[in-house]
Amino acid sequence: MAGGITDIKKLEYEIYKYSSYSSSYLPENIREDNPTNQTSRWSSNTNSPPQFLVLKLERPAIVTKIKFGKYEKTHVCNLRKFKILGGLEEDRMTQLFEGGLKNDSVPETFNLKHRTNSGELLPIKFIQIVPLLSWGPSFNFCIWYVELLGIEDSIFILSNLRKYNMLREVEIVRLFMKHCRQQGYVKAFSALQEETGVRLEDEKMTELHEILVNKGDFKKTEGILVDFINSGLMDDYLLRQEYKPHWSLQLTPEQESRPGRRGGHQLIIDPLTSTIYLYGGWDGSEDLSDLWSYDVKSNRWTLIHENSELLDGPSPRACHKMVYDTKNSQIFMIGRYLDSASRTEENINSDFYLYNTISKTWCLISNDTAQVGGPQLVYDHQMCIDVEKQTIYVFGGRILEPKNEEETTGDYKYSGLFSYHISTNTWNHILVDCGHPSAASPHVQSIKSRVTHSMLFHHKHRKLYIFGGQRGKDYMTDFLIYDVDSSELTNMTPENVGTDSKNVPQSGFTQRATIDCEKDEIYVLTSLSKEKERRELNINSFWLFSLAKKEWCCVYKSDHSIGENCYLKNQNVCAEPCPRYAHQIVYDATNQVHFLFGGNPGMNSHIRLDDFWMLRLEKPTRDNILRYCKYLLRKQEYEEIAKTDPLSAISYLQTKLYDIIDHNDPAQLKEFHKLASLLFKSDSTDCETEPTSLLACPLGGSLKSNSQKHPNEHEPNEDNAKIMRVESPKSTDEADASSISSLSSECSSSQTARAIPSTSSSFSSRTRKANDQKFELKIRRCLLYNKLVDLLPENLCQPKKNISDFVLL
Repeated sequence: MAGGITDIKKLEYEIYKYSSYSSSYLPENIREDNPTNQTSRWSSNTNSPPQFLVLKLERPAIVTKIKFGKYEKTHVCNLRKFKILGGLEEDRMTQLFEGGLKNDSVPETFNLKHRTNSGELLPIKFIQIVPLLSWGPSFNFCIWYVELLGIEDSIFILSNLRKYNMLREVEIVRLFMKHCRQQGYVKAFSALQEETGVRLEDEKMTELHEILVNKGDFKKTEGILVDFINSGLMDDYLLRQEYKPHWSLQLTPEQESRPGRRGGHQLIIDPLTSTIYLYGGWDGSEDLSDLWSYDVKSNRWTLIHENSELLDGPSPRACHKMVYDTKNSQIFMIGRYLDSASRTEENINSDFYLYNTISKTWCLISNDTAQVGGPQLVYDHQMCIDVEKQTIYVFGGRILEPKNEEETTGDYKYSGLFSYHISTNTWNHILVDCGHPSAASPHVQSIKSRVTHSMLFHHKHRKLYIFGGQRGKDYMTDFLIYDVDSSELTNMTPENVGTDSKNVPQSGFTQRATIDCEKDEIYVLTSLSKEKERRELNINSFWLFSLAKKEWCCVYKSDHSIGENCYLKNQNVCAEPCPRYAHQIVYDATNQVHFLFGGNPGMNSHIRLDDFWMLRLEKPTRDNILRYCKYLLRKQEYEEIAKTDPLSAISYLQTKLYDIIDHNDPAQLKEFHKLASLLFKSDSTDCETEPTSLLACPLGGSLKSNSQKHPNEHEPNEDNAKIMRVESPKSTDEADASSISSLSSECSSSQTARAIPSTSSSFSSRTRKANDQKFELKIRRCLLYNKLVDLLPENLCQPKKNISDFVLL
């Protein structure tokens, strides 16, 4: 075949449409790359959305990449965030990319989505660029140069156009089939399937629909769902659910010893043995030099030694950092804080220690790392270890010097990025701080250093992730990535970061971060600020950053600004730790739990904490979703029984539904009582109106007139998913309802004619009522089926969309 996915070339385009432009900054300017010409750009005349440019290709093509040129200097109008849409028609485009440009002079190229969800190549003719945010939030949007890259070989494109149109045709047929089945057009459904050979869904789903919707066999439906869950068909849905945090205070027997109150200490964990090590800290009056171990399995603390100096170990200290080498069972320690009076020539050295957990001995590796190519004495730095390559990384922190002029001038010195190779005992200064004298040299790579930041090492990606922190009075919000193999430093802008600061951990508050390399997730606990003027924001929050999605999400947030301070209470009655700083957390990846110890609550200069907490992040399990599915099915069966046999319904409620309700949970108990109340509703007015569509059919009880509230307002299970410990699928019941019976008032008579004969016929009102109820029953079972569909893989199910989504009246 002529052409191929590797035959990429520059594609010609014209400016087809635009939202606006200002002055001489015409849309046409983006077709020429003139980085030295300040006027060679498109600029919108406002930053109010929507602003856009629509580019039209000479002919349909597979567009694989887009390149953005830039001005030779940084510019406030550069696009910090934008999205790109594409399609064969200008009014039917799909999203191809969303991201942002760095505010520098280096051109950037991005890969565009160029395949359908089923893997076929996606031909397009129109590209729409939609600016969302500029680097100067109050400035207009600017684009300097755009280049499209892809394949436009006519034979290759024609072949893929045929495949693409065939896929579209299949989806159109599936939409019609879904519509026919939901409306009860059985003959039309069968004819479409026979004529086209297209299947609406997987055979498993067709069987589920037949048994649930048509036959109403709830017991057999439960069996099918059990098989689905046990075979893992709902696992992807469970993985997409949000974490729920569960704090628990780790109490030990009173007679057993445990670490006392402190802040500025260090915690590290040996993941192979699930052993946590704690060293030093400040207890409110003096630095400590004790070393403790905690066995996660037995929930027991052990004092290894009280004073490490007596064993040739480090002096008492706080604000130091440690890492654990699992290969050799060793702890490495560097850094500490010294007050101004203690910063003499004799004390200002940066000592570097090793502790062997097997032999339980200390070793002084270096009396002063600054003398052997390493960092000067620092505090509030970060430290990571690459066990595979036996390399330790130390980044950031304030440099302490004998002369303390910086204490009054605020001209602090910060440390850059260093690496230490364990086997050769050598240091390497990888990146200098941007304030270092050598940073001005074009041959020296620099970094903007900081304190109170986070740095984590991903041993699979082989990258350091650096974010947050403070430099002087500036709170840092950047997210840096350093590739330890290629020595490349990049700045990543998370996808969901915009003008809304609620999307990210708040800067200027104490961060403690961990990483799970298997899940590609970073966890950040933000708590009390060290800055006194910011302590009125007394909030704990726990954040998750997905490295796969490049998105932040807040797992939980708790406001402690009102009421008694937690640290003054008996910790046994607290449900979670109080806000603090100078605390530490570690992550036990084996058991997937976090541990937090101690810290400074910030309310009293002498009070430190000694509480020890465990945080478990939980997602719904297979048992949870099975319970949820059973509840949906049994609730529907109960409502159907209640219509015809109230006595049997009482028995069903007391057994089948009672068994899956947690009666100690107020929310579930309330739901149970709502279901019981159905038995006391009068049935005398049922079905007095014709259920021409779901929008006229209550979903949780007997039929009411169209003048009543929207049916979803009567739905007693609108929060069932949360009550049953599993998140509700992110779909709209209203859309499904309208698609199942999307008849407008004008055409309702034809649907009713099939189900409900006119009053002039020989049918009695009793028969009419029975038909009414049968119609409602089918509708509600369809809605239940649609809820179950949302829990299963999309490739097995009917289309999510409905024909009604494309019909505008």
